Amino acid sequence: MPVFPDVDLTKLPKTHEAEVPEEYIDVMGHMNVAWYTYFFSEGMLGLFGHLGLEVDKLGERQAGSFALENHVRYFREVRLGHQIEVFSRLIARNEKRFHIINFMWNKSRKEISATSEIVSTSIDLRERRPTPIPDDVGVAMDVMIAANSQLDWEAPVCGVMGPR
Repeated sequence: MPVFPDVDLTKLPKTHEAEVPEEYIDVMGHMNVAWYTYFFSEGMLGLFGHLGLEVDKLGERQAGSFALENHVRYFREVRLGHQIEVFSRLIARNEKRFHIINFMWNKSRKEISATSEIVSTSIDLRERRPTPIPDDVGVAMDVMIAANSQLDWEAPVCGVMGPR
């Protein structure tokens, strides 16, 4: 039985994809939890690209983000050679913070293996302090939030996180 039977991830931006190599497998014979964090982090960088905050221009813009909270839920194991994709759903934002849930889709098994719910803050990389989200990125976020609110399924959030 699927973990989220009515969730169509294809309506969300695909923000990362990879094949699980042997070095990511732990003594239990599946992908070690550290690599879930890595793949979700790569998904966040991919999402930034969708929002106009290209990784190769972070130094130029002196803007980025730092994670403040992270809640990972593991549903199905990921094994050697599995093809995974990360899809990202932007849920909400305020002046400086934003709330996202990433889904790890195991393309090999056609199931959601994990989710990573994150609250991040916009950072001025010169001062290393929170700063308002750049205007162009904020507009792109608002467009994505509006599109995501039109989906016919609620984001499966933990209920205790958000951009306070």
